[in-house]
Amino acid sequence: MKTIVRFALLLAALVVLHTSNSTAASTPSLVPVPDTVTMVDLGATSCIPCKMMAPIIEELEAEYRGKAAIIFIDVWKNPDEGKKFKVSMIPTQIFFDRAGNEVYRHSGFMDKKTIVAQLSQMGVAQPASGSGK
Repeated sequence: MKTIVRFALLLAALVVLHTSNSTAASTPSLVPVPDTVTMVDLGATSCIPCKMMAPIIEELEAEYRGKAAIIFIDVWKNPDEGKKFKVSMIPTQIFFDRAGNEVYRHSGFMDKKTIVAQLSQMGVAQPASGSGK
């Protein structure tokens, strides 16, 4: 009987964990963001190059807020997004113009300076606080 109770408790914990992860992993409903230059970083929180990019993406998201959309999507938690954007390797960065057209795609680690240069080439002014490192 104890085994059945333990199994039931484990099963309930897994359901709760799955539900909370699904909620936390939700992505913006409109990617690319309408009327906004958008950079999407498709990766996973467990992949080494993705982990290296995480602080860069966080910095850029803050620095470009109101100027461009910088979005991270975990394709291991959201596999449909990986399929939607035809991702075959992570991390993959996709840049969209204001009209929602894909302008540039890169696979692998991408440093901050290169991302800033691509956004600048697309007409997004570099924030005064951004050093582009």
